[in-house]
Amino acid sequence: MARIISALMSWGGLASLSIALLNPLVGFGQQKLTKPNIIYIYADDLGYGDVSAYGATKIQTPNLDRLAASGIRFTNAHTTSATCTPSRFGLMTGIYPWRQQGTGVLPGDAKLIIPTDRISLPKIFKKAGYHTAVVGKWHLGLGTR
Repeated sequence: MARIISALMSWGGLASLSIALLNPLVGFGQQKLTKPNIIYIYADDLGYGDVSAYGATKIQTPNLDRLAASGIRFTNAHTTSATCTPSRFGLMTGIYPWRQQGTGVLPGDAKLIIPTDRISLPKIFKKAGYHTAVVGKWHLGLGTR
């Protein structure tokens, strides 16, 4: 049976949901754990009370509620910014966005603001043997720098 660890963290209108699925592999009569699958759901304008597992009453979020009920819920989180581009920049690089010029909210045709040679969260995951992908709003610029 898979074990689910989930976290919903909210701050300044941004929320992050991190899900790790631990799937045991059985081989040669021994049970081994594979690396967890890790999924970040990073949403703009989602507050702590906007998910029914955290107290929302006007909308129901049964799928997120199921993840929250079967995992670990974190209720204290912090971010470097309350807007999309700088908060994503901070998450991906571990660097305060106010320490790098050009990390304000970007237009849709902006150039890439994270140099391709910089250490980033996806590169750390890749080095650990993970495959990475981004689906949805990137908002960190396009192309090469």
